[in-house]
Amino acid sequence: MTTTAKGAPDQKAGVTIAVGRRVFLGMTALGLAGIVFGARLESVLDSGLQRLFPWWPGFRIYSISGSYPMISEAEYRLEISGLVDRPRVFTLADLKAMPSTSFSQEFQCVTGWTVPNVEWEGVKLSDILDEAGVRQGATALSFESYDGADSESLTLYQAQLPDVIVAYRMLGAPVTTEHGGPVRLYVGPMFGYKSLKWLSAIRVVDQVIPGYWEQNGYPLNGWRDGSTGPTDLALTGGVA
Repeated sequence: MTTTAKGAPDQKAGVTIAVGRRVFLGMTALGLAGIVFGARLESVLDSGLQRLFPWWPGFRIYSISGSYPMISEAEYRLEISGLVDRPRVFTLADLKAMPSTSFSQEFQCVTGWTVPNVEWEGVKLSDILDEAGVRQGATALSFESYDGADSESLTLYQAQLPDVIVAYRMLGAPVTTEHGGPVRLYVGPMFGYKSLKWLSAIRVVDQVIPGYWEQNGYPLNGWRDGSTGPTDLALTGGVA
């Protein structure tokens, strides 16, 4: 999850925070939305300690592993596998050659902070799935990150929403390393933890596989309106 102040061209502004596996579970009790305490607290970029507070007008830059994977645009690869007719590997050039979509939308973190009118550009995830050919019996997608730690999940229905994209530009510029570049997932209708950074692989599967944050207490369906939806209820025995 990452962001930058509205209208600010410098995407490096923000807080850099490494988070451990139990990091967010006590945040409500702490009562400090937007401040993250984890097993490791990393450096603060271009800021004073004031940027740790909820009223700071910008993205908080989170890292599970405590570092950023450095992938050049030339080296970038996105693997599509699983229940598809045509498994393949996309380069960044391949993605840019596909029909693009762009829009402005609020980025909202589950911890309470938001950044309005963030500009996004990339390829609809539904178009990538059409290119690969989803097989009968597929119901969900599992996403992997170049950081080797984060992962995410979406149902096939969620993945086909028009504001769910594989993004290579945000805030009017290429996605920076700190923000999950050169390519990240953006899931517009859901909280920021669903928008996986440093996207490396998409597997089409026959059941929802909970991602990193779901394994640590977050809902499988993190809709920004606060609902969880039928998939959560089905997989948790009716307890959302």
